[in-house]
Amino acid sequence: MNKENEREKIIVKTSIVGILANILLVIFKLGIGIFSNSIAIILDGINNLTDALSSLVTIVATKIANLAPDKKHPLGHGRIEYLSTMIVAGIIFYAGITSLIESIKKIFNPTDVEYSKITLGILIFSILLKFLLGRYVKNVGEKFNSSSLIASGADASFDAILSFSVLLSALIYIFTKINLEAYVGILISIFIIKSGIEIFMDAVNEILGKRMDKKLINEIKNTINAIENVHGVYDLLLHNYGPDKYVGSVHIEIPDFLTAEVIDPLERHINSIVLEKHNVYLSGITIYSMNTKNNELIKIRSRVKEIVLSHKEILEFHGFYIEEKTMSMRFDIIIDYSFENREKIYNIILKEIKNEYSEYNINIKVDIDV
Repeated sequence: MNKENEREKIIVKTSIVGILANILLVIFKLGIGIFSNSIAIILDGINNLTDALSSLVTIVATKIANLAPDKKHPLGHGRIEYLSTMIVAGIIFYAGITSLIESIKKIFNPTDVEYSKITLGILIFSILLKFLLGRYVKNVGEKFNSSSLIASGADASFDAILSFSVLLSALIYIFTKINLEAYVGILISIFIIKSGIEIFMDAVNEILGKRMDKKLINEIKNTINAIENVHGVYDLLLHNYGPDKYVGSVHIEIPDFLTAEVIDPLERHINSIVLEKHNVYLSGITIYSMNTKNNELIKIRSRVKEIVLSHKEILEFHGFYIEEKTMSMRFDIIIDYSFENREKIYNIILKEIKNEYSEYNINIKVDIDV
């Protein structure tokens, strides 16, 4: 809870900094935009206003996300942050569409613009401020795994580029009298719309359930593998309930001579150390039994593994066990999703194993590549 409270405070503080900076830019840009009759500067100011609204949404969502679990939401409220990211994306998208319409109108009804040294100075100041703000907000977002802050930071950095295009069009007008105002406005609008769509899709992917971060998966597996009596870690599945809030399950491979008296404290220890080191709660730990009492069965395992992994389509082989009384052999494989005819690959492997070990009943399970 202390870690989550610290995260909330940092995100709120960063968002407030963003709101204040953007409100300052809105006042300056709308003022000089109206004074100079510049649609590009006005739209740039409106874009900053959407950023301030986005930061406000982030603050509210972070507060809600950090509420304690309750009867209706036993796993907490963390996913509200993804919904807030979608709202931010909606605000950005709406601003982009509105800006595009106004810019197109200006192409057909152009107006004269007047740029002063103050106008140029404010534009240069806004570019520097937005660039620094973008770097700051994005870095904090990455450090504390806040998708809303990362989105806001990336948007602020891109705003600096858009403001630079406004400055460039102003300089072109001053020296050549060529008015590119409306066209720059269209350019700004397109990029705003694109940014809104990308941010929205990122949030959708989080809600749908995207592939977990490989670094986190490997770190958890390494932690479990280092524990005594664990000879393999497989099928680690994590469910995301908000940034840095995971509930998961895992299979571990252990020797077949271990009893429930040993396995129970082993599982409790794994659960405890993974929660402490990675802030991941393992709701289920399932075991694969590993043949250790018969050297002949160990040799068979090595041979079967060699046959299976000789196929480039196979990503992983695990869970091998032979029951001598029933003469049955079982193991799991993971087939790469990039290969279309996965059933064909399965049948080829099954046939090869049967040809070499016809005396066994063979059961191959195809696991999901998560």
